[in-house]
Amino acid sequence: MTENVDGMLSPYRVLDLTDEKGIFCGKLMGDMGADVIKIETPGGDSARNIGPFYHDEVDPEKSLYWFAMNTSKRGITLDIEKPEGLDLFKRLARTADLVVESFPPGYMDRLGLGYADLEKLNPGIILVSITPFGQTGPYKDFKGSDIVMWAVGAGANMRSFDSPDRPPFRVSHHPQTYFHAGTEAVVGALVALNYRGTSGEGQHVDVSIQECVNWHPCGDWDLNRRMPKRGQFQAMMPVNVTHIWPCKDGHVMWRYTGGPMAKRHSIPLVNWMAEEGMADDWLKNFDWENFSHFETTQETIDRMEKQTIDFFMTHTKIELMEGAIKYRIMLYPISAANDLLESPQLAARGFWTEVEHPELGTTITYPGKWANNSETPPVISRRAPLIGEHNQEVYEEELGISVESLQELKQAGVI
Repeated sequence: MTENVDGMLSPYRVLDLTDEKGIFCGKLMGDMGADVIKIETPGGDSARNIGPFYHDEVDPEKSLYWFAMNTSKRGITLDIEKPEGLDLFKRLARTADLVVESFPPGYMDRLGLGYADLEKLNPGIILVSITPFGQTGPYKDFKGSDIVMWAVGAGANMRSFDSPDRPPFRVSHHPQTYFHAGTEAVVGALVALNYRGTSGEGQHVDVSIQECVNWHPCGDWDLNRRMPKRGQFQAMMPVNVTHIWPCKDGHVMWRYTGGPMAKRHSIPLVNWMAEEGMADDWLKNFDWENFSHFETTQETIDRMEKQTIDFFMTHTKIELMEGAIKYRIMLYPISAANDLLESPQLAARGFWTEVEHPELGTTITYPGKWANNSETPPVISRRAPLIGEHNQEVYEEELGISVESLQELKQAGVI
């Protein structure tokens, strides 16, 4: 991997003090070309203990989560709570454009590293804070994990598709709320950088994970002026209908519709089924133009769905997708991870990126750029750093600290 010198953020330096709540923010900035320095406590960040692990070997240097969340970053170790560590961080802050942190509100201020303090060290610096509830308000000191953030942001309440009476359930295994917040934090940072370009002034970007999640269920209100409810789509109809169908090697997404939409859903599929002798006369002659889920019976739904399931179970996902293209049916397979790796569409766009891991003696395939910018595309410029991998490069070569002093700092637990 090479430096992303042409990245849209290549002129900027970012000091990354985040844990899992904000780690994705620095990853995105690094892939966009910023010089992101991930600052870990001596011994390594807690995120290194999150699995899965390379070849299932539990090791802080082999966490696949760490690999994915820290591409394009350099890495140093530093205890900012020790006086010597605090001084080193301040020296680094004088060279930085942005500081990204996810400590509890007030922590940075207590260390003398709040926005007002950093601004005195480096006028124009931008501080990005990512916390569960933001820097203000009655909940600001509350802790919040991914499952808590889905709950308070109304996301979990929406996740019971089949029934409004079913209890809410967890949305994501890996912390999706943190990904939402990390992405929004990048947006806030870019806006702040743009403002600094015209005013010369930095600012504090205060990101609340709860507020990022709150936007998730708002689309229905924006479009329809309707408050979405758990299981709403199913609850609106008097019958139970299938949307996710089993097939020979997985599942596909599709459903019966009537009226004008039947031309893209029901009619072409039934015609295909009839060609293969898997639709009876009742289904072939069904009045789709006047069909409505609100005016039918469960018996009718069950009869048409029985034939459809039998048909789907004779075909693979790829066969059904190819048939959907041929017959112009709004149907698509539900992808598993291996389907994504084998996707010709993603391959054609160069989505997957091979990243070398010399210490493992191998190359690992990563998800790559999320946007194909014609002039400044995001690029994974390096694999995630090892613990303290760039200590010498940053402290000795850039800050001018002697080898002897570095050794003393290491023995004192500062780095």
